[in-house]
Amino acid sequence: MEKNSYNPDVLNCIANLSNDEVFTPPSLANRMLDILPPELFRSPDTTFLDPFSKSGVFLREIVKRLNKGLEPLIPDRQQRIDHILHRQVFGIACTELTSLLSRRTLYCSRSANGRHSISRFDDEQGNLLYSVTKHTWANGKCKFCGASREVYDRGDEAEQYAYQFIHTNNPKSFFNMNFDVIIGNPPYQLNDGGGTGSSAMPLYHKFVEQAMMLNPRYLTMIIPARWYAGGKGLDDFRESMLKSQKINTIVDYANSADCFPGVIIAGGVCYFLWERDYKGECSITNMQQDNIVSQEARSLCEYDTFVRDNRAVKIIRKVLKDTTKTLASTVRSRNCFSVISSTVGHTNKKIGDAVLLSLNGRSYISKNEFTDNDKILNKYKVIITKAMSGGNKPTLEGNYQIVSSLSVLNKNEVCTETYLCLDSFDTKEEADNLLSYVKTKLFRFLLLQSLTSINISKDKFAFVPVLEYSHPWTDEMLYKKYGLTQEEIDFIESMIKPME
Repeated sequence: MEKNSYNPDVLNCIANLSNDEVFTPPSLANRMLDILPPELFRSPDTTFLDPFSKSGVFLREIVKRLNKGLEPLIPDRQQRIDHILHRQVFGIACTELTSLLSRRTLYCSRSANGRHSISRFDDEQGNLLYSVTKHTWANGKCKFCGASREVYDRGDEAEQYAYQFIHTNNPKSFFNMNFDVIIGNPPYQLNDGGGTGSSAMPLYHKFVEQAMMLNPRYLTMIIPARWYAGGKGLDDFRESMLKSQKINTIVDYANSADCFPGVIIAGGVCYFLWERDYKGECSITNMQQDNIVSQEARSLCEYDTFVRDNRAVKIIRKVLKDTTKTLASTVRSRNCFSVISSTVGHTNKKIGDAVLLSLNGRSYISKNEFTDNDKILNKYKVIITKAMSGGNKPTLEGNYQIVSSLSVLNKNEVCTETYLCLDSFDTKEEADNLLSYVKTKLFRFLLLQSLTSINISKDKFAFVPVLEYSHPWTDEMLYKKYGLTQEEIDFIESMIKPME
């Protein structure tokens, strides 16, 4: 009978258990270790810390590399393992359960001083710490992590998720030593009582900032890529990361399932390498499954909006090269007529009324019920809905439409705040020609690069040039105008749907 040679790594199995705890597959842990200098694993003095260990996979894979790299210096295998585990590899567990799991992974025993431990310690924790930590409440919130007291002050009978590493003003107190490398996959968020997903409170940036306080030579973590856009507590973190010039590498996955099979994290994930002694451009690698889609070294602050895809950046550079004005300067501010979305108008036209466009269709509105601060009432206005079509996710076909509703308002016509006015003209022909421009895939592709949520605002048009509107526009005309290659054209075409 032929033997079954399949011997799965248990940490691969754990990594696929659920979306609640995002465990790291060994293959991903090794890809992150690959971006570190190889000589670190050949030195008996290099120190490593995983300050939020869940399965212990990072520590295990580090030990395997050190075991091989130190063999010429420490030939005796047991002496080598003892040296690595006692002097080079350290961790802090997320919870009591993960402390047991991590020690089992690292020491082959849930107790570091147990009889099955591959290196004996004087206590059961060894160099992989865990202690019950409490939130520190102030005005209904934890002063360290921002957790809601209403949600997480629930006694000793339930896990409070007061992660040890970030609930201190002095992270160096855990081991009282300097670390060359800090690596890991931190907890991503806490439910703040207002929802989950993007509406939950992000937490991962606090672990990054706390790790930086330890001033390691190298810091690498895998975190949600939502920080690219900022928002909900992430604005300061985003600015410091993009402006630091210490990020040597970002490996970006638009689809989180390419890293964590079966796990969907809105906006994708990335892992990065921050270097204490580095200052320069960042090498950005865009990944799809296990394949490198594009790779380029560039400044993270090249534009006000961080554009994650290198291929898109190259197109933007071509478009903006000879551009003197973008639609960010022509798009009117939100609710330019001061008419809220719920306004429905009336059905019987009275003398002096204007036509009102709302989600309910066209009706009439008195001129004393709206404003015309931009003096565009008696012009032709090109408008779109300010909510992105289908949200900020691609359709089932894998591409975007972006603009869901597009039309021209005639003279004496206004709209509710549901719509955004892109520009206004004296002639209907000019408005129709801008309309044709908005329908092009290139226009909507350029708009997409600035969008960080479903809401479209005037600043999101920073990559869209103002053109001359004496004639209609087509994609073929635009591709030729900006000298796009066939590869770039194919990329745009694959991303953007035709307008319905």
